[in-house]
Amino acid sequence: MAFWTNYFVLFLIIALGMMIGRIKIKGISLDVSAVIFVALFFGHFGVRLPDAFQTIGLLFFIYAIGVQAGPGFFDSFKQKGIPFVVLTLVLVLTGVLVTLIFSNIYHIDMNMAVGLFTGALTSTPGLAAAVEASSTKGLASIGYGIAYPFGVIGVILFIYIFPKIFRIDLKKEEQKYVEELGKTFPQIIFRHFVVNNKNIMGKTIGELKIRTLTGATVSLIKKAAITVRPSPTTIIEQGDLIRAVGTKESLEKIKLVIGPVTKQSIPVNKRSEAKWFFVTNKKIVNKSLVELNLFETFGATVTRIRRSGVDISPHHHSTIKFGDKLFVVCTGSMHEIESLLGNEDKKLMKTDFLPIALGLVIGIMLGSISVPLFLGIKVKLGLTGGVLIAALVLSRLGKVGPIIWNVSGPANQFMKQLGLLFFLAVVGTKAGASLMPTIRESGMSLFAIGAVITILPMFVTVLMGRFVFKLNMLTLLGLLTGGMTSTPGLSAVDSITESSAPHVAYATVYPFATVLLVICSQFMCG
Repeated sequence: MAFWTNYFVLFLIIALGMMIGRIKIKGISLDVSAVIFVALFFGHFGVRLPDAFQTIGLLFFIYAIGVQAGPGFFDSFKQKGIPFVVLTLVLVLTGVLVTLIFSNIYHIDMNMAVGLFTGALTSTPGLAAAVEASSTKGLASIGYGIAYPFGVIGVILFIYIFPKIFRIDLKKEEQKYVEELGKTFPQIIFRHFVVNNKNIMGKTIGELKIRTLTGATVSLIKKAAITVRPSPTTIIEQGDLIRAVGTKESLEKIKLVIGPVTKQSIPVNKRSEAKWFFVTNKKIVNKSLVELNLFETFGATVTRIRRSGVDISPHHHSTIKFGDKLFVVCTGSMHEIESLLGNEDKKLMKTDFLPIALGLVIGIMLGSISVPLFLGIKVKLGLTGGVLIAALVLSRLGKVGPIIWNVSGPANQFMKQLGLLFFLAVVGTKAGASLMPTIRESGMSLFAIGAVITILPMFVTVLMGRFVFKLNMLTLLGLLTGGMTSTPGLSAVDSITESSAPHVAYATVYPFATVLLVICSQFMCG
C-alpha cells in the first residue's frame, strides 16, 4: 500500500467512525469507540496501517489520561476514605476473577479474555495496555469489540433497573444526601456584630487573626457612615459594625472575640457577581486557595473548580493548576480577580508542547527500566505503564521551575482524542483479519461471557456498597459509573436525579479505576 494511501485510509476510517458514533438510538451512541468497528470492517478486507500510527496514538492517549487523572488520583485516597477505594477494587478485581474463571473453563486465549475484560468494563486505556503487553495483539482488540457494545448498554440498563428492583426511592436518597452534606459541610451564614470588646480595640484584623481563631471571616466593616472592605491592616474600633461569614459554630466564637450580635445591618451597595475564570497566570500555579486569600482581599469565594472537564468541590487547601476553571462569587472587584487569575484565552489556546515532549521522554525511559521483584523475577512497566505513571506524577506536581506540566482542558481533550483515534484505527485493522473466523467459532458465547463480566461486578459492588458501607444510592451509582469508566452511564444517572452526588463519586473513583484497569490488563497479559 502506498504511503499516501495509508494517510487516506487512516482518516477515512476515523471520519466514518465518528459519523457512525454520533448516531443515537434511544439516547445511546458508540461515540469515539465506533472507530474500532469501522477499522475491524476495513481490516477484514485486508487493509493494514503502519504500527507507527498506533504507537504515537498510544503515547498521546495514555499521557493525556494521566495528566487528567493525576491531581484527582492522589487526592481521592485522602478525601473519600476507604469505602471508595475498597469498592473500586471489588468492582475491578471481580471483573478480573470472572474473566480468569471463564478463560480457564472455556479455554479462551488470555489475550482474547483480556480484550473481553476491557470491553466489558468499557476501558479503552485498559485495551491500550493489553495490546501493548499481549503477544497476539489482534485477539485483545477482537475481544474488546465483542464485549464493548453490551459494556455500554449494560451499565445504563443496570442504573435504570437496579433501583426499581430493590424499590429504592431516589427522591428520598437525594434528601438524605443533602442532610449528609450538611453535616460534612455546615451551612455558611452571616451575622452582624457590634465591637465592644476593649481587648481588641485599636488592633488590626491581621493582628487579631480572627479567621484562625474562629473559622469565620470578616467580610464588611461599617465605621460611622462609611462601609469598607476589610484588609489585614484595617483597625478595629469601638462601635464598629462588623459583618462576619461562617458556620453557626464559628459565628458563636466570633461573638466572644468581637461583641454581641445586632439586628443592624450593613448595606451592600454592589450586588454579588458570579463568573467563571480560567487560571492562566503561571505565578499562582500550585498555590492553595488559602494562599490566594481571595475572600479577605477581594471579598470573593471559589465555589467550583473545573479541571479537565470534571467539577471538583473546593476546600481551603485545594491547589490551583494551570488551565483550571474557577467559578467565583464576589462582592468586590471582578477586574482585580481576573488580573490575578489571568483568564487569558490565548494562553489556553497556545499549547506549550515542550512539557508534553519532556513528559513522554521521561515516561518512555521509566517504562524501559527493569524492576527486580523476587526469585530473580524482573518486571518492566512498559510503554503504557511508564508514560501513565510519569503523567500522573508530573501533573500532580503541576509546576517545576518555569515548566508547567498541566495541560489545559481543551488541549488535553484534543490530545487524548487524537491519540485514541489513531490507536483504535490501527488495532482495529489488525484485528479485522481474524474477526470473522473468531465470531463463527465462538462469537455468541464470547458475547455472553462479556455480558457476565459487565453485570456481575456491578451487582457485587452495589450490594456491598449498600449493605456493608451503607452508601447513598446516588453516590453508589456515581461510583459505579466511575469504576466502569462509563461516561454514558454517568449521563444515565443524570437523567434520574438532579443531585451532585453521582458527579462527586464519579470524579473521585474514575482516576483510580483507570489506573487499576491498566495495571490489571498488563498483569493478565503478562
